[in-house]
Amino acid sequence: MPSGTPQPAFVLVRPQMGENIGGAARAMWNFGLDRMRVVSPRDGWPNEKAVAMASGAGRLLDEAVIYDSVAESVGDCSYVFATTARARGLTKPVVSPQRAMEIAREKIAAGEKVAVMFGPERAGLENEDIARANAIISVPVNPEFASLNLAQCVLLTAYEWQRQSVQVIPEVVELAGSEWASVIEVEKLSEHYEGRLDEAGFFFPPEKAEGMKIVLRNLWSRMPLTRSDVQMLHGILRQMVRWKERG
Repeated sequence: MPSGTPQPAFVLVRPQMGENIGGAARAMWNFGLDRMRVVSPRDGWPNEKAVAMASGAGRLLDEAVIYDSVAESVGDCSYVFATTARARGLTKPVVSPQRAMEIAREKIAAGEKVAVMFGPERAGLENEDIARANAIISVPVNPEFASLNLAQCVLLTAYEWQRQSVQVIPEVVELAGSEWASVIEVEKLSEHYEGRLDEAGFFFPPEKAEGMKIVLRNLWSRMPLTRSDVQMLHGILRQMVRWKERG
């Protein structure tokens, strides 16, 4: 079973090569991390090449949780990082691996669940994936050769997590009887608003609709929402619809 040490979940999104999954497992276990989640691996699961490459870290592959979608893989988390080497035109906080793991430690110490998403080898995460994240991790690499191997990116991030052995005093937020909303709760809120706005003809013209929806999902993910906030925003929209129907 995974260790009981509080830590972020590392999410490999649509990885293409078993060797890189195995290498990522080794990199994680080098620094004491063993919460691996895998979204739609290209070559299926289990993967013999991943097992061979993982060597002594094969336990992580045995205990890895496999998901069909990014939304499911981070649905229980309240804060998500996305790793990318390219500017994506999305309004997000962009932090270094060091700062990201500082933030992760603070949030985990405060009882939150944190995930870090790593994209597939060929082109990295899609904008639709990144829109679900709260912040972006950007590694300061050579701009003329910015491509990082999946396992290398995992290694850098895992190293920064382990390096920060100093006890971090978390920032205290008074939640007034509520708790932080999970990613899946924010996802459902986004779907509620998206559906109603679609009915109202907001996403126009049609060729721009998908981009507008990504911007809207990106907006929700940047908000530090509690469950009470989510319930209130659902209620506001329901009341507005009822008011419109009465009119």
